[in-house]
Amino acid sequence: MVGMWKVQLISEGNTGHNPSIPDGALLDFGFTQWHSDGTEIQNSAGVPGGGFCLGVWAQTGFLTFEINHFPIAFDATTGAVANYINLREQVTLSPSGDSFTGTFTENIYDPMGNQVDHVAGNVAATRITVDSAFPSALPTSSN
Repeated sequence: MVGMWKVQLISEGNTGHNPSIPDGALLDFGFTQWHSDGTEIQNSAGVPGGGFCLGVWAQTGFLTFEINHFPIAFDATTGAVANYINLREQVTLSPSGDSFTGTFTENIYDPMGNQVDHVAGNVAATRITVDSAFPSALPTSSN
């Protein structure tokens, strides 16, 4: 898992959300690095206000991993903290080691620590290597 990845989080099972989020909708995307010491960093283009998020990860089985990640969303107008987010992923590394897929949940909290939202879906990533060209098909928006 150690390395750099192009990652996408795709909505699944949020049609009852208010407002409804269709299955297949892109919720977040960016680049993430998983480090050998069990820490992780991601530049997130889909979190309001964008920015970098930090997390920790552990191997849970053969080719399976869990990550616990903490984005912070900012109000684009004021720059104030809008939400704290707890993103959890359970992923499986491909046998070739060049991609991973899995599921995620996001619990969203207001600045006072009250849970105000929950979304879930699927995560997919492809490995970035020293030989990688600019990744094709990068989304331009999460909406």
